[in-house]
Amino acid sequence: MSKVKIMAEKNTNTKLKDFMETYMRRIQATPAGMCPLAFELSLLKASEVQTCTKCTPCREGVPQMTELLEKITKCEGSAEDLEELKRIANIVKDSADCAIGYDTANILLQHIEMFADEYECHVTHKVCQNDIEQKVPCEAMCPAHVNVPAYIALTGMGDYAGAINMIRKDNPFPTACALICEHPCEERCRRNIIDAPINIRGIKKFAVDQMAADKVKVPERLVDTGKKIAVIGGGPSGLTCAYFLALMGHKVMVFEEKSQLGGMLRYGIPAYRFPRERLDEDIRAILSVGNIDVTYNAYVDAAKMKEINDEYDAVYVAIGAHTGKTLKLANTDAKGVSSAVDMLREIGYNRYPDFKGKKVAVVGGGNVAMDCARTSVRAGADSVTVIYRRRQEDMTALASEVESAIAEGVEMLTLQAPGDIVVDSNGNCTGIKVQPQMIGAVKGGRPAPVNANKPEGFVEADVILIAVGQDIVSGPFEEFGMQAERGAFKATEYLEAEGYENIFVGGDCQTGPKTVIKAIAAGKVSALNIDRYLGFNHKLDCGVEVPEAQANDTTPKGRVNITEREARIRRNDFLGVENEMSLEEAKQECGRCLRCDHFGCGSLEECHDVYV
Repeated sequence: MSKVKIMAEKNTNTKLKDFMETYMRRIQATPAGMCPLAFELSLLKASEVQTCTKCTPCREGVPQMTELLEKITKCEGSAEDLEELKRIANIVKDSADCAIGYDTANILLQHIEMFADEYECHVTHKVCQNDIEQKVPCEAMCPAHVNVPAYIALTGMGDYAGAINMIRKDNPFPTACALICEHPCEERCRRNIIDAPINIRGIKKFAVDQMAADKVKVPERLVDTGKKIAVIGGGPSGLTCAYFLALMGHKVMVFEEKSQLGGMLRYGIPAYRFPRERLDEDIRAILSVGNIDVTYNAYVDAAKMKEINDEYDAVYVAIGAHTGKTLKLANTDAKGVSSAVDMLREIGYNRYPDFKGKKVAVVGGGNVAMDCARTSVRAGADSVTVIYRRRQEDMTALASEVESAIAEGVEMLTLQAPGDIVVDSNGNCTGIKVQPQMIGAVKGGRPAPVNANKPEGFVEADVILIAVGQDIVSGPFEEFGMQAERGAFKATEYLEAEGYENIFVGGDCQTGPKTVIKAIAAGKVSALNIDRYLGFNHKLDCGVEVPEAQANDTTPKGRVNITEREARIRRNDFLGVENEMSLEEAKQECGRCLRCDHFGCGSLEECHDVYV
């Protein structure tokens, strides 16, 4: 009997584990646009069946919370029901014996606060908010809303030119995003339910590896409108706006402060991640539209901004965030100490550092810090140490970037807060003091570090690179009259600069430093709004049809990941680190797409008819 009992328990535990894994997959694949109340209700019901019934708050309170939330979710609840829900949740949070009760209630209270407008809409207007609708997850999660299923299908068919132009429908930087995008489109991929998200970036990279973007003809330009628009800044946001405005028939002048276009794509990302010749492919394709002129080495001050504003029908300001932040530490002006942004900018001018025989310390835990650390390895440094005050899993850098840096020999010194920089009698830095940290309570979504009761340490370094963020040079534009807060330009929800109808702003200079794809999305939106401000409502055709969906292949398969050249080899040069997918790998990965645009979510025609 005992053996039978043991076997039965093991079987039950296995089933429970399988259920939880399936449930977690569904959480990972939760589509953007789903009613947040419906999703929270499903979690609450799952918690209800887990209660052990030992303590009254959990046994009685959680079912009452579930009943009230279900009523509100169905748009049958009142404001009084919402207040009662909060009251019961607070009681359960404060008095339940275990996390099944108090954590469930705490999450519900946070959810009510986070989605206050949605709850208000349910109890007052008896309906979900307007933006609540089932959407294709990959497209909804992409800031530029690129039609991902379509270009995956085209790539799988071998129509690489069609795939590139399908991407260009919403994003004129297919190569840039193929190599360096943080691929938020993969976060809610419904393939998660079966095995793992599709390698969307990898498929895009395969397409542009087979056919260079500048070899694919861009769509035809519409009839000239006679309108002139100035774009200040030739980075991803500015060039995206210029591209779409030019396609619409408007005349565009780009004012670029530096001698070449690209912005942070050229002056902020090392060549081993994004080879310059690949960037030039995208830029040449954008300029091939015509109607785009560029003024290089053009510094725009308040007087120049006034002149531009008087001469052009509309202005788009996309100057990026090109100045590195520093830390309030002693001796940050010492020889050997510099901003990570400054070093990467120099590399953009093909001026590479020589760190042979030197010990390098990089302060920070983001992608810029990883770029600097991996660049320092290639510059011949004897040792490279990244100093970060949180844990490695708290780093904001992509996990793949951290993993690659470690493989190339970079040491991650975590839970160490940077202290004063130590210098010798000649003013040269010799190292940096570090204060050990202990991870503490969660603040702002991440566990916050606090000083640990441990002795101060010291990291020997001849070179210290500070990679703790970027600043925006907004002064000249504020002098002209534009409004800014903490350096970032203020704008309406339509990206109009506050106080102006004809001036638009977007990208890092409006949001603060973000990702390339978010800057591209801002350029696209601004182009649409500028077109409408000028009295038009142009529709653009990319010239490619969305392929018919084939039958889904739901056989679980491993995800094809992009591999890199051997670390012992790639650490010695600035050549691109990623290998190409093979045709066989790309076809398999394309075949994993479930074509959510046709199956499950319905047709996206209405969405795609709106704009480019």
